[in-house]
Amino acid sequence: MGSIPGKDVDEDVVEKVSAPTGAPTEQHQTLDDVIRNAKLATEKERNMTLWQGLKLYPKAIAWSVLISTCIAMEGYDISLVNNFYAFPQFNQKYGVAVTDKNGNVSYQVPAAWQAGLSNGAVVGEIIGLIINGWVSERFGYRYTVIACLVLIAAFTAIFFTAQTVVHLQVAEILCGIPWGVFQTLTITYASEVCPVALRGYLTTYVNFCWGIGQMIGIGVIMGNLWRTDEWAYRIPYALQWMWPVPLIIGILFAPESPWWLVRKGRLEDAKCSLLRLTSLDRETDFDADETVAMMVHTSALEQKITEGASYLDCFKGVDRRRTEIVCMCWAIQNLSGNSFSNFSTYFLQQAGLSNDKAYAFAMGQYAINCAGVFGAWTLITIGIGRRTLYLYGLAALFIMLLILGFLGLAKDRNAASLATGSIMLVWALCYQLTVGTVCYSLVAEISTRRLQIKTVVLGRILYNIVNIICGVLTPYMLNPSAWNWGNYAGFFWAGSCFLCLIYTYFRVPEPAGRTFAELDLLFEKKVSARKFASTDVDVFAEHVEGTVMQNYQDQIAASNIKTKI
Repeated sequence: MGSIPGKDVDEDVVEKVSAPTGAPTEQHQTLDDVIRNAKLATEKERNMTLWQGLKLYPKAIAWSVLISTCIAMEGYDISLVNNFYAFPQFNQKYGVAVTDKNGNVSYQVPAAWQAGLSNGAVVGEIIGLIINGWVSERFGYRYTVIACLVLIAAFTAIFFTAQTVVHLQVAEILCGIPWGVFQTLTITYASEVCPVALRGYLTTYVNFCWGIGQMIGIGVIMGNLWRTDEWAYRIPYALQWMWPVPLIIGILFAPESPWWLVRKGRLEDAKCSLLRLTSLDRETDFDADETVAMMVHTSALEQKITEGASYLDCFKGVDRRRTEIVCMCWAIQNLSGNSFSNFSTYFLQQAGLSNDKAYAFAMGQYAINCAGVFGAWTLITIGIGRRTLYLYGLAALFIMLLILGFLGLAKDRNAASLATGSIMLVWALCYQLTVGTVCYSLVAEISTRRLQIKTVVLGRILYNIVNIICGVLTPYMLNPSAWNWGNYAGFFWAGSCFLCLIYTYFRVPEPAGRTFAELDLLFEKKVSARKFASTDVDVFAEHVEGTVMQNYQDQIAASNIKTKI
């Protein structure tokens, strides 16, 4: 916060540190002003409608959309590598000859290398996630994203020139590092530049970008099916260069997260950033000083609850529960069967569909992935909570996975393969309406501001570890030269999905409509997940205000003194 009535907070704090103990009146008045402003901002944010949020924060929406677009690059490459396994030209270059029982020779990338390539990016992402937990807090979100875009542009050259499957493996691991950074920074930035009314929409938009990337990827592959030379797979890789430059140019002008600036004690910069994220709207009676005061109060409250801000602190006290829930929300995305659907083209091909039909179904699936995000927004708008969407979504996915498994018993493989493709499209729609989209909102809201980057990083690391396990198992389930389960793989994922449903019922709370400070107190009071929505809390209770705010302002004062020296 830059100022409050008649006083500059930074100056106040510096004066407070050096002032004699016999003159506390002005100090207490300053603290009271901060608390009053924080209360006003909290009340305004809680009462803000969706339409008011859209009118007040159009710039924040635009900047969030721009930075979230970075995740489309990961979706694009993941769709390439997983769908290239059904691409004849790719298999001929990087695969080995396989002779079926009728004596027909075809080329297949061995299951071991399929698992290796699919998991190479995941290994790189884990490295990137761990690095991001420190780098983004140290240097800020904007500079971290820009540095990662430069790395993507450089590493894409390895994809384009790869002569062996080993070269592809190296490229996947190296590109995975900046992708890992994007996985968390895009969500965190979206949650920190918008009010409660827009939080669910902007955080879940990240999933739309993922779907856009996948859809572009499958479209590029379909557009090159007619080619019989090496450019059939080199052109899709070369098109990865279309992303970094325009994104770098745009992000250079983006404002930094005001929450990050407040945590760094740069209150004047936080106010300037907030003004760049908003448009003057008299209807909401917006006041930047009040909003920054709310951020200061929330950060101070979290400092009281959370002693430090290291990875280890994510596993201490009440933050252990929050870390567990974030980790499991991420893991459930894969454990509910999504890993199975990521190999949709290859799966449908093994189920009996021709190449063009398999890719057509995959294109439909990825289009549904994008449309499903807007469907989820509609459900959120009419008041359905995140927890409810997760629960009912998992129940529906479980039933459809069972149906996929039973289709393996059908004797008419032609009809069964078409039915399988149709069920997978319905499965994709249900997944994106619920688990696939809502997860991004849950992980952004459940973690504390103070530990958010590190908590989301830990959750995404678990997601990637589970993804590695699933990425190893799935090719063996589907590959005709390995286990060759076909449709019966649906039974395996149905069992996994059912366990996810049980966990969600008992552990995942409802964060919709809550400010970050309210969520902090609900977790501190150890409220049951099933009672989150109905429990009232007062974030401005007397025991929270005094010493906590003063300690937080002391830290800011010390930071300001060092800066001025």
